[in-house]
Amino acid sequence: MIFLKSKRKDDDFLYFEIIRPIIENKEVQSMEQFAQHGGISCLDHSMYVSYTSYLICKRLGYDFHAAARGGLLHDFFLYDWHKSSEDRPGLHAFTHPGEALKNAEKHFELNPRERDIIVKHMWPVTLTLPKYREAFVVMAVDKYCAVMETLAFWQKKKLLAFRSLRAFV
Repeated sequence: MIFLKSKRKDDDFLYFEIIRPIIENKEVQSMEQFAQHGGISCLDHSMYVSYTSYLICKRLGYDFHAAARGGLLHDFFLYDWHKSSEDRPGLHAFTHPGEALKNAEKHFELNPRERDIIVKHMWPVTLTLPKYREAFVVMAVDKYCAVMETLAFWQKKKLLAFRSLRAFV
């Protein structure tokens, strides 16, 4: 798997300053207990999507703050989607963006770009086209990560290297 890493330390420090209020939240930390694609935790998946989207948006001159925050919260649904539940009607792929947005709004103040990123990251499954270019970036990065994780291309060495980035938090 290609791991996008900035060569500039100040990119990493700025990223962690942007996400610090989110990543320190206990509910966000609880995402670690839920497995995502290929066994990676939902928190690790969300951080990878967030960081990669942040770097891409920063390089393109887009709103990298919104990409970092929205990317981190895009899967903030707080349940094990591998297990069915009568409390969750509908298929996970269609319903989790709304659940993630509901949870994110309960804990954080979001701007319109961040809301759009969270609720439309599953396009075209969720039908409504993203409004902002940052949402397109997060959507594409999320799909790339999900495919790579599902196909088990996620190399343990690179996962451990990425987890070491969380030491900044």
